[in-house]
Amino acid sequence: MILCVQTPNAALSVAAWQEILDALDAMTPLIEDVGVGTAFLDMYGADGDVASWSRTIRALLVPFVSEPRIGAGPNRFCARAAARHGNGTTIAPGEEAQMLAPMPLDALELEPDVVERLHLLGITTLGALAALPHGPFVRRFGSDAARWHDAARGVDRAPFIPRGHTMPIEAAMLGEGSAQSEAAVVFALRVLLGRICSDLERCGKRASALQLEIELENADTARVEVQLAAATSQEREMLDVLRAKLEGATFPAPISGLHLRALGLEEGGEPMPLLAGDEIDRASVAVTLARLEAMLGEPVRRAHTRAAHSLEERFSYEPFALPKRDPPGDVPAQPQLVPQLRLLAVTEIDVRLRRGEPAAIGHRVVQRCAGPWRIEEGWFASAVVRDEYDVQLEDGEICRIYRQGDHWYLRGSYD
Repeated sequence: MILCVQTPNAALSVAAWQEILDALDAMTPLIEDVGVGTAFLDMYGADGDVASWSRTIRALLVPFVSEPRIGAGPNRFCARAAARHGNGTTIAPGEEAQMLAPMPLDALELEPDVVERLHLLGITTLGALAALPHGPFVRRFGSDAARWHDAARGVDRAPFIPRGHTMPIEAAMLGEGSAQSEAAVVFALRVLLGRICSDLERCGKRASALQLEIELENADTARVEVQLAAATSQEREMLDVLRAKLEGATFPAPISGLHLRALGLEEGGEPMPLLAGDEIDRASVAVTLARLEAMLGEPVRRAHTRAAHSLEERFSYEPFALPKRDPPGDVPAQPQLVPQLRLLAVTEIDVRLRRGEPAAIGHRVVQRCAGPWRIEEGWFASAVVRDEYDVQLEDGEICRIYRQGDHWYLRGSYD
């Protein structure tokens, strides 16, 4: 069962909200923070029932807020709708559609113009929205409408993402004298890392990030953030990444103090698979990345594909990070096959329309059609505007076609 807790005070500070989340840790360690004022609690395996959990939560939050809104359901959307439109309501598994049906469209948190369009069609409740045929509704309102239609029926496919817990372990070296040589700084880092790794081992933790604050004799302070390849409590691995991050760094004055903090702590020791011969040496990759960033002066990035109708918008750049290891014993997920659009030489084609949509290309009948997607390229007088469609033909082929003015063209085919 998922609980949704909403606080009535919208002016809560981020610090105050974090204190509320820390108080809710007494209920369950699985808490998803979706923004100041709203949190989800996964109560799977917890003792008690919704009524007892609600009483405990209200008691825990007395020092922070008055009368929090609480709802329960089999997924995040149901729990949030129950909290927002029926404080204290529980939506039991199997009753999602029935309980959600009378609720207004506000539960979906749609844009005002979308709500207005739905109202013009006479759709004012989740039940009325759920009764619409899925395909035509999605074609009319776009790809996001599939999620709205699912939610109105009590289906929420979004994964539950628990918030991370941070317990800093730190060590400082401040005192008389200053370090003007690299060897002196490395020696001080070894001492600090020795203290931190000892503390990590005593409490059964491993760190996934380090934060180094460097105090200079001229009273300036420099901060260095280091992301480790994998959570660890090994001094040598941390030192290699720190040294690589600091390679080539210069400071306007001698170093007078160092303050090192371990962040992103996780439970347990170093998980090792039974057969690791073919695994990536994650520590070496982390050191290489740190050296590249020190040399380039900016984060290392990689290209990432994303969903977009325009081919030119289907990639972005994001900071490079190694994927997390799968827990021992987990079976790797099978890769999902995604059709790839293969560009062809642009060719003018004969398209017949039915109700404004492509019905046939030449002698081949269109079985399914998605679109249009308006693409605008260029500026002002030189702008090029076209409407693109994906169509599935009677022989199974899927094509990308587009209309520009009164003419139709073939742009590509999906493999």
